[in-house]
Amino acid sequence: MAYIRGLDAASAEAKAGQPTGPTNFLAEYWAHPERDHAQLVIHRDARGMVLLNRYPYTNGHLLVALGDARPSIADYDPDDRAHFWRLVDLAMDLCQATFRPQGLNVGLNLGRAAGAGLPEHAHGHVVPRWAGDTNFMSVIGEVRMIPDALERTWEAYRAELAGSRSRTGFPGT
Repeated sequence: MAYIRGLDAASAEAKAGQPTGPTNFLAEYWAHPERDHAQLVIHRDARGMVLLNRYPYTNGHLLVALGDARPSIADYDPDDRAHFWRLVDLAMDLCQATFRPQGLNVGLNLGRAAGAGLPEHAHGHVVPRWAGDTNFMSVIGEVRMIPDALERTWEAYRAELAGSRSRTGFPGT
């Protein structure tokens, strides 16, 4: 409901000619590491971050982004691209270890036509999947039901990360 109400408020502000606030939430999150808990950032290092998606497809849906905003992964230098994929690997490992899903969707939506909600800041999605997680509510009603609070999911991921630092090779929070 917070998302739906936010859309209504943003639409009303746009109609009134008022600014609707920052459009690149990833850049905003990157600029404020002191807010990582509130922003649901699970891991941050010198180049990028792994965080919960506030509007997930399924419980545990993660986003992966480098701090430097560019519209496509191809716009980054090879070292940054390699680091991005290391962050994706970390997100996949965390997802598997924390929720033990039956499968994962991993992908990028590059450009608005490809479904990117934030086309100016390339980011990846790691989505845990279970048999039957698409049901009447999501298919017919276009409503997603998430069985756990985002805060609880963040805590589960952080606990897993703290317990598995030696195998990730990722220092930081």
